[in-house]
Amino acid sequence: MADLVDWLRERGGWFLAGVLAVLLGAWWWQGLPLAQPPGILAPQDPLQADPDPAVPWTFRDHRITPLARFELRARVLSTERYRFDRAAELSPVDFALGWGPMSDTRVLDAFTIRQRDRWYFWSSGNMPIPAAEVISHSANMHMIPSSGSVERRLLAVRTGQVVELSGQLVRADGRNGWHWVSSLSRTDTGDGSCEVVWVESVRVADR
Repeated sequence: MADLVDWLRERGGWFLAGVLAVLLGAWWWQGLPLAQPPGILAPQDPLQADPDPAVPWTFRDHRITPLARFELRARVLSTERYRFDRAAELSPVDFALGWGPMSDTRVLDAFTIRQRDRWYFWSSGNMPIPAAEVISHSANMHMIPSSGSVERRLLAVRTGQVVELSGQLVRADGRNGWHWVSSLSRTDTGDGSCEVVWVESVRVADR
């Protein structure tokens, strides 16, 4: 046993460096976008229906009120983690998602897409489709994971992957009058146009 302790002391620096290299490699790989072939990968519009259940519940000291049942298959255009804003108490990550023409590499290659401050921004020097189609076939969505396992799966999602999500569009009410209300439309823009999604299940569809 003493020989083993001495060996670990002598080589502990190399061991820790190796562990650090593995962790850094995993972090780097996680941040790489997944390349996809041309073609529409998520042809269907999101599905929205009456909420189920229709009664509120409490989550992390917030009252969560369901507004609509929600399901979609979409391509991940961008992801952004949040740790320090007020909404991070509920939502650790936003997804910018695209379906229909906004899931097609031939269209997306013409766009620059980024996220900041819970917003999703796009720009293009040569629009391949009308702006109205971009608006109606993509959205920034605030993800509220319903469990620890769902949160881990959400945080592991990479840009470029195709995901299938199901859950509810919700309103969240917190302390001191703070509230967060989901959009119920895929064609609105500006303040309040993002979906607030209570995520019950998430699956990477192209793994």
